[in-house]
Amino acid sequence: MIHIEWADEPHIIVKNRRFKPHVRRLKDMKAVLYDQEFAEHADPEMPLYFMYRDISASDADAHKMMKRGIRYDITIIPPNTLGIEFVKTIGHYHPAVPSAPHLTYPEIYEVQSGKAHFLLQKREVFHGVGGREAVKVKKEECREEKENWQLITDVVLISAEEGEKVVIPPNYGHVTINPADETLCMANFVARHFSSIYEDYLNKRGAAYFELADGKFVKNERYGELPEIRFLNAPDDIIPEMPMYMLKDDDMLDFLVHPERFSDIFERCLSNTKRLSNTKRKS
Repeated sequence: MIHIEWADEPHIIVKNRRFKPHVRRLKDMKAVLYDQEFAEHADPEMPLYFMYRDISASDADAHKMMKRGIRYDITIIPPNTLGIEFVKTIGHYHPAVPSAPHLTYPEIYEVQSGKAHFLLQKREVFHGVGGREAVKVKKEECREEKENWQLITDVVLISAEEGEKVVIPPNYGHVTINPADETLCMANFVARHFSSIYEDYLNKRGAAYFELADGKFVKNERYGELPEIRFLNAPDDIIPEMPMYMLKDDDMLDFLVHPERFSDIFERCLSNTKRLSNTKRKS
């Protein structure tokens, strides 16, 4: 992994290159928090996590990644609790790939320090109120209310520690949770020519489940019918065991831009099932 130094906080320095973060504050997160009493009384300007976009160790590396259509980011989530819930990101989906509109853009993460829980949810899109029996349509073609066409068909929690990598497959949204008492630093590679979609998580006031600080998982009732969570380890046989930044020149990262060519990767990345210990659930 590339070496990160703190400048005047919260700026970071990578190979003498200085990067300024986009700071996610409590006021940005209020809608997606489980503990709304905490949200009402806490400082709205409280910084929760820091996102550093388009990181590179040199101009040459930046040019290579630009040419390949990918971007390398770093996110830092200090330990915290949001009332009775672990600190987390807002959550987002990705848009559809123009060359394969049945797929959304995937993403790959590497935990550089700390521990992460990646809470993934697969969204199916249906027209109108017919639920599973309705005709599935692309989101951009649907004009009904969100509750009428969004159905979550899979929920997965992947636990990852330092050095482990996690692929977010097409058609899954995700939230990242810091469940530990140490700072989580993670990096990601993603296609660079799109913007993440946050609105669905904001409209549903969070992900399909909330992970509380006591280890319980609570269903978000705004989603209606939900599958149970599948608990997985980070797979160790998909991405080479090397610092992820070194993959910037590897052809395998083409799956970020053209996922339709790499279905084998996505079939394997959510099949390494192992239940986490000491996990509690609350309906």
